[in-house]
Amino acid sequence: MDIKNLFNENEKPLDRLIDDGGFASIFRTFACIGDSLSSGEFERLLSDGTHGYYDFYEYSWGQFMARAMGSKCYNFSRGGMTAKEYLEGWGPQNDVFNPEKKAQAYIIAMGANDVSQMLKSELEFGSIEDIDLENRENNKETFVGYYGKIIQTYKEISPDAHFFLMTMPKGSNYDAGKRGALNDLHRDTLERLCEMFENTHLLDLRTYAPVYDAEFCERFFLLGHMNPMGYILTAKMTISYIDYIIRHDMKAFRGAGFIASPYRVQ
Repeated sequence: MDIKNLFNENEKPLDRLIDDGGFASIFRTFACIGDSLSSGEFERLLSDGTHGYYDFYEYSWGQFMARAMGSKCYNFSRGGMTAKEYLEGWGPQNDVFNPEKKAQAYIIAMGANDVSQMLKSELEFGSIEDIDLENRENNKETFVGYYGKIIQTYKEISPDAHFFLMTMPKGSNYDAGKRGALNDLHRDTLERLCEMFENTHLLDLRTYAPVYDAEFCERFFLLGHMNPMGYILTAKMTISYIDYIIRHDMKAFRGAGFIASPYRVQ
């Protein structure tokens, strides 16, 4: 075996889709912070023509990841979630900031509902200047300010944890009208947040995932949300991307076993 095959510098993040946990399995606990797509939400058409929405957490990509990795996943998510509501309402009410639930890794997949609010002029996108690194309570009340505060809060709970920030993929469901430009800004801002915060990495589905076009949605969507196969595919992509990040910077993850424990490497 030539271990150099693990570190091909020309490899792109999703060039190889793995079926087990790969090196992502170094994280024995992780939390998924997000909205409906992080919650395994299924959508159905009711007899009166309206739509019903249901969070099936056991079908979430986080739980499919956990089963593949043999790890524990916290679903810190709910359909319709925004960063502001996560911090100021739903999150505290659902004990997501309990130090006893601290994790070794946090995957943040949030922004779709926030962008919807921006399109209705109910929320400002903001910029990384809205984040006060010394005191998160001074963050501005913008999407970026709230998003940064989520990271800062969990970094206080689990200081050595790794964070993975997920961008929104390209596709008709995600980029209609002005939404596409905001999704591009979302991607670029998350990249800057990865530079701002230690142990923070970009899961850039917008660049490397398949385009969520009509053919993709026919296979992997159930109305406006994913079907079971879509959530499994998302789990495979997320595991494979984290595996890629670890393989290409193993030194950064050498102390992962000590995360959320009383000990540190040094």
